[in-house]
Amino acid sequence: MKIGIAGGGPAGLYFALLMKQLKTAHEIRLLEQNSANATYGWGVVFSDRAVSFLENSAPDFHHDIKSNLEIWDKLVILHKGQPVAIDGSVFSGISRIQLLHILHEHCRRRGVELQFETRLTDPAIFSDCDLIVGADGVSSLVRQRYSAFFQPSLELRSNKYIWYGTPRLFDALSLIFCENQDGVFVAHAYRYNQTTSAFIVECDAATWKKAGFASMSDTESRTYCEKVFEKDLHGHPLLSNKSIWINFAVVRNRHWRHDNVVLIGDALRTVHFSIGSGTRTAFEDAIALAGAFERHGEDVHAALQRFENIRKPSADQLLEVAQKSVAWYENMRCLMHLHPIAFAYDYMMRGGKVDRESLRRKAPKFIAAYEAYAGPAREDRHSAIK
Repeated sequence: MKIGIAGGGPAGLYFALLMKQLKTAHEIRLLEQNSANATYGWGVVFSDRAVSFLENSAPDFHHDIKSNLEIWDKLVILHKGQPVAIDGSVFSGISRIQLLHILHEHCRRRGVELQFETRLTDPAIFSDCDLIVGADGVSSLVRQRYSAFFQPSLELRSNKYIWYGTPRLFDALSLIFCENQDGVFVAHAYRYNQTTSAFIVECDAATWKKAGFASMSDTESRTYCEKVFEKDLHGHPLLSNKSIWINFAVVRNRHWRHDNVVLIGDALRTVHFSIGSGTRTAFEDAIALAGAFERHGEDVHAALQRFENIRKPSADQLLEVAQKSVAWYENMRCLMHLHPIAFAYDYMMRGGKVDRESLRRKAPKFIAAYEAYAGPAREDRHSAIK
């Protein structure tokens, strides 16, 4: 098969790797608009100690990733200056550029043709291909070109966020909630290598407007956020990498495929960073799509049909959890009055995916602390925010 892939993120690269692994004779060309050394953002996080979901699909790649992970055994929610540890929460992180470089190496080793600094202007460049994969992110040109068939929707959520880094090394995945004269903020912080942590600052629209971020320079914005989280940064600065305030874009598509064209990753649908599954979803799309071709050979239409049939139910379920999580953050100021233990409990229940008993099995120490505060007979308060 001849395969053309638009986009050099985890979804496109991993699919290329898997298809070459499946059959070395496949001719695969991948176009990426940025250079091989460019990445916007800092680190990525997985809710998995050893990214074990990759082990069966590409063992050697999994080995290389596993050896570069930073691992934490807890989630810490800091509210009103009090840290609340959630036991049983295991996460791992890695630099996004390191992840991409490992993918580049494995793709090249298998004979994938990688073309960097090549901006796709028309999917017709892949007209000689048996399969065209749109893995070109939120602003997917492939999706735009065939929008009449994919029938996409794009919704900008109201909260604003900005993705910084910091030399302050966090020893857990940390969510830091605080208030000042302008409103409510939260930082999503996690270490992803031995020198740097990601530090995503988020606030609601009213806070962003009152603080005056719209008229601030990059330096002014960083200085303001450093002041908000001064105690938590321990004197360390925030680092910018073309960091700008943006709204999270919720991307959905009614149809996942058209003729021999298919979407994967953020081009297909976006998963809010608050549930930490965006990169994992990209990998899982690639695994499912490659698995469909393993089953159906070069029957493109049958493989694409199977991909959608297999992936859509679990993807829809994840999106429902993500939607509830987004709503929780958009309304977090309504919960800031809660005691730190109660606040953390409400946070853990926000997606509707767990109840108290399942959380007890996962995080017995946390539930013991919650019941010591609230009483074991207290009725569960699932968040009223939907």
